[in-house]
Amino acid sequence: MNILYRAEFIRGFGTYKLRNEALTSALEYALEIGYRAIDTAQMYNNEREIGRVLSRYPVARGELCITTKVLSANYHNSLFMASVEQSLQALNLEQVDVLLLHSPPKKDFDATLRLLEQAQKYGLTKHIGLSNFSPVQMAQARGAIATPLIVNQVELHPLLDQSELLKAAVETNIPLSSYCSIARGEALQYPLIQTLAKRYAKTPAQIILRWILQSGIQSNTMSSNPERIKDNFAILDFNLSHIDMQQISELKSANYRVVAL
Repeated sequence: MNILYRAEFIRGFGTYKLRNEALTSALEYALEIGYRAIDTAQMYNNEREIGRVLSRYPVARGELCITTKVLSANYHNSLFMASVEQSLQALNLEQVDVLLLHSPPKKDFDATLRLLEQAQKYGLTKHIGLSNFSPVQMAQARGAIATPLIVNQVELHPLLDQSELLKAAVETNIPLSSYCSIARGEALQYPLIQTLAKRYAKTPAQIILRWILQSGIQSNTMSSNPERIKDNFAILDFNLSHIDMQQISELKSANYRVVAL
C-alpha cells in the first residue's frame, strides 16, 4: 500500500510558515493528538526545529511518515544529494519516508528526476514523489525513471478545478495529495460549506477535509491553533452523502487558486 494512504498517514500535518515556538508548540500538540505524517521542505527553513521536536517526542520512528521537498535551486547535480543530506542532518534522521521535488524542473527535467531516483537508491529516502507538477509533467516524470512516484502534492480544495490532475493521477498511477486544503480559509466562507457544517454538526474545515478524504486524496493541513489542529484531525467519525459530495465538488467553478504557479 502507498505509505501516504495508510490510515495513520492519510491526514498529514503541514508546517509551512511555522517557525520557532509556534512550530514547536503546534507540532508537539499535533503529535499528542495522533498526527503521524509530518510534511516539511527545505524552503520552509524549519527542518532543524522539526528534528528537535521529533528527537525528544516519545514515538517510534517506524510510526512516523516524514516528507520533505528538495528546493529547485538544489536541482543541480553538484547540489542535490548534499542538500538532501543536510535535510536529514537537520531532521536528525537517517532517511525520510518521502522525498519530493518541490516544483517541476525548468531545465534538465529527466536528469533531475534521475537525481531524485538516485537519492532513493542511496538510501536517503524510502519513497519519492512530486509536487506542483502539471498533468503533462506528471506523464513526463513517469516516463523519465523506472522507480514508482508515489505522490504529486498539489493545491487542492473545493474552489479549484483539478479534474485534469485527477485524471492524470489515474493515467500515470501517481496519486495526488493536497495542500492549501481549505484555500487558506477562503473556502470556509461559502454558504454551502456553512450549511453543511451545521447539518453535520462539524466545523466548515472538517466538512472540506472530509470531502478531500472521501475523494480518495491524502490531505495536509497547517495550523498553530490547538483547537483547529484537533478539529482538522477529527474527520473520521462521519461521512458526507453522495449528494453533498457532488454539491461541494460543484464549487470548483469558482476556480480560485491560492498559489500562483
